[in-house]
Amino acid sequence: MSTQDETARRAWDNLREIVLGGNERRKEVVEALGMSFIRIKALRRIAKRPMTLRELAEELLTDRPYTTLVVDDLARQGLVERSENPSDRRSKIVSLTPEGRAAAERADAIIGKPPAALLALPDEDLAALERIAGRVAKLTADQRR
Repeated sequence: MSTQDETARRAWDNLREIVLGGNERRKEVVEALGMSFIRIKALRRIAKRPMTLRELAEELLTDRPYTTLVVDDLARQGLVERSENPSDRRSKIVSLTPEGRAAAERADAIIGKPPAALLALPDEDLAALERIAGRVAKLTADQRR
């Protein structure tokens, strides 16, 4: 393994630990909203744009029957609603209710709160991290295209 590969692996390990290691935000948002993380994830995806169950299943990386169960539960809670799909009468469009939008916004606020360790960094380190993370995010997005 080259030095660059090894350095990249260590950097990736550190990033994974920051994002996934403690899961403090995930636990916090689950407790605050009183629902499973997959339901919160669904709300946040639908908040970006109304979508069909098929599209939502693809976004959530789940199968359609499970996605239907998730949406049924969210509908029972008054957070989403289904409407006719004008381009395909066999499918429904799922969109947020005002209560669902408020829940998605609350989830975004919790998940978007930086961890204390990040806030403790000196300004110059934080600026460098933002610059580097932005470049990695752009390269990743470019590779998906």
